[in-house]
Amino acid sequence: MDQVLSSAGNNIFYVPGEHDTSVDDGKLYLERYGKGTKGNGWYSFDHKGVHFVGLVNVVQLEGMGRLGTEQIAWLKHDVQRLGSSTPIVLFAHIPMWAVYPDWGWGTADSEQALGLLKRFGSLTVLNGHIHQVMQKVEGNVSFHTAMSTAFPQPAPGSAPSPGPMKVPAERLQSVLGLTDVHFVPQQSHLAVVDSTLATSTLATRDAKS
Repeated sequence: MDQVLSSAGNNIFYVPGEHDTSVDDGKLYLERYGKGTKGNGWYSFDHKGVHFVGLVNVVQLEGMGRLGTEQIAWLKHDVQRLGSSTPIVLFAHIPMWAVYPDWGWGTADSEQALGLLKRFGSLTVLNGHIHQVMQKVEGNVSFHTAMSTAFPQPAPGSAPSPGPMKVPAERLQSVLGLTDVHFVPQQSHLAVVDSTLATSTLATRDAKS
């Protein structure tokens, strides 16, 4: 997969999942994908007027995800220089809202982090981990979780526990997919489009910068 992604010729920005940090505290992940990042792999960058923030909420797992005081302090300092009209895209692995705490689908200290971003007119929060599309809008904040390209997960509370969900082979591509995010100036929210592998053309065309 690393070779496939490298051959795409695009800039790729990573954040770790819990499987990247559970064995060696993320040391190998940082060696491969975390060069130049802070702490356990968090960072930010600006691109075409949008400020992107990659957070790590899979290291201090206590049931739900956790950012920790050091990372939240860094986030506060990171956004201080930005005007409130700057669109913010925040991405992390575990959802930054309480999708289903009984399964650990949420981040325990996310309110502290999101509270630092209330002044911004457009905040888009992207997550994975739960392997299904779920969306929520609170004021100027749009939360969006994405499908996986690996395996589907059950809907919250619909099974005894989370885990890989088996589906008939002919149905598999309809429950796996990709997410495409577009920024259109003068709009308050980013356009987030989900496509299943069965219908998506994203995997076969070049991604636009």
